[in-house]
Amino acid sequence: MIRGEKLYEGKAKIVYATDDPDVYIQDFKDSATAFDGQKKGTIGGKGRMNNAISSRLFTLLEGNGIATHYLGAESDTAMRIRRLDMFKVEFVVRNVAAGSLSKRIGYPEGTLLRKPPIVEYYYKDDALGDPLLCMAHLEELQVISPEHLEAATVAAKHINSVLRGFFAERELTLVDFKLEFGTDADGVVRLGDEISPDTCRFWDAATGEKLDKDRFRRDLGGVEEAYAEVLRRISD
Repeated sequence: MIRGEKLYEGKAKIVYATDDPDVYIQDFKDSATAFDGQKKGTIGGKGRMNNAISSRLFTLLEGNGIATHYLGAESDTAMRIRRLDMFKVEFVVRNVAAGSLSKRIGYPEGTLLRKPPIVEYYYKDDALGDPLLCMAHLEELQVISPEHLEAATVAAKHINSVLRGFFAERELTLVDFKLEFGTDADGVVRLGDEISPDTCRFWDAATGEKLDKDRFRRDLGGVEEAYAEVLRRISD
């Protein structure tokens, strides 16, 4: 497949056009950011590892009846994906209190939620800092139709069920994670973006050790080793 012009470059990925208008190439970067870009750095091998982790998890989800944008591996750091019209809403799925949720509701980090998962909605707008939205905000902004919101929320809960079980078998706790959805050329709602330690919180089930981007955010060290450990555990 011929890699064409660069369509988009974000904090962690670059998206390229191809000779097929409905197929893009998504290339993962080693660069890392946190706190809305205020903290920047590089995580050695992150692009390769996130590509491998996301490829494995998209394949798993497709096998469990969840539509995704994944079309196959392109290189060590890149995958082929379907072109999607992305919703301007991020879906954050939470099983355990951590990060901003702990701060908002006063739960100590690590508290198991009473009826997980909680699904939260965030407005994809860098200028506004991707704020948390309630249902009234979604209705006011009209950034996603009620039908698409319902379909994506149902999919998010299904994804959580599949991934929690998958990671539990590998002695990993899926604390929370971010998902992005869009519609393909036929109007089908599909999961896009990535699923990796950049977008998920993974804790070792026995020790509680953080094996995700929080190691970079919080200057805990061992970032590359954490990503590599997640990849090792899911590579079967």
